[in-house]
Amino acid sequence: MNDSLRESEAGLRTDQVCVITGGGSGMGLATAQLMTGHHVVLVGRTERKLDKAAASLRAAGITVTVHACDIADKQSVQDLARHAASLGPVTAVVHAAGQSPHMGSAEQLIDANALGTLYVNDAFLDVLEPGGCVVDVSSMSAHMVPGIALPRWAYPVARTDVHAFRRRVLRWINLFPRPVREGLAYAISKDFVVWLARNDATRFGARGTRVLSVSPGSFDTPMGDVEGDEALALVAGAPIPRLGHVDEIAHLLAFCVSERAGYLTGTDILCDGGVLAAGISPLRRRTGPQAPSEPASQENVDRVLVG
Repeated sequence: MNDSLRESEAGLRTDQVCVITGGGSGMGLATAQLMTGHHVVLVGRTERKLDKAAASLRAAGITVTVHACDIADKQSVQDLARHAASLGPVTAVVHAAGQSPHMGSAEQLIDANALGTLYVNDAFLDVLEPGGCVVDVSSMSAHMVPGIALPRWAYPVARTDVHAFRRRVLRWINLFPRPVREGLAYAISKDFVVWLARNDATRFGARGTRVLSVSPGSFDTPMGDVEGDEALALVAGAPIPRLGHVDEIAHLLAFCVSERAGYLTGTDILCDGGVLAAGISPLRRRTGPQAPSEPASQENVDRVLVG
């Protein structure tokens, strides 16, 4: 793709700063490749991995700064926001960092995916320029678990006491059999991301900025590779029966933070190749196109419990 097309896709001025967490690989790096003309702040846990990604971006003419950050640490995220603001007007944040169920314990998943997103939104609310946007990356898993199995009653507690929020959510998860806890924790953490973006829209709107979430399905990325055959089985019966290409989700993320999407906020965009539309769910062991998922019920929760 040539540079002029990349600039058109991003739809932003050349003096703007774009922060991308999880930028060392996968959809984060692919999105960074579309940000020609921006000062991209590439964020990840280790600078060595970021340096390799940054070199590839600089070779394409993109101005890049790397910043190591632990998104599960509030102070680390606040430092990131201050550093980004020191580089210029921050108008775009793509928060793609996170952990999959195979990468950590239930506690780590809640800390990285749920609380990490809370910290990112809170930190960049104060530095985002008017007209700017934060896109929080969720997952189609947020839409797969019956609502009755999700402790949404605990989500607002995160606003005032993250420790109480964490205790209540983990206590809920521990009511379930051990083999399903990481998968449930992941779904809860990503459902929280959708909830947070929706509920943060008013706060951001008061400052002339936007926030929304994007829920990717199964994509051909390093994190997607961790899911292996599970991901392939999930998409086999979908309307688009393949893994998503990383540039497909990158173009969506780049559009969402652009000025062209200026009326888009407080919502979630599901990009899953039609998996959910086909009623496919690992909780119900469906493998092909069937009727849409039935509403949450005690029977469905029992299926999760017996996993």
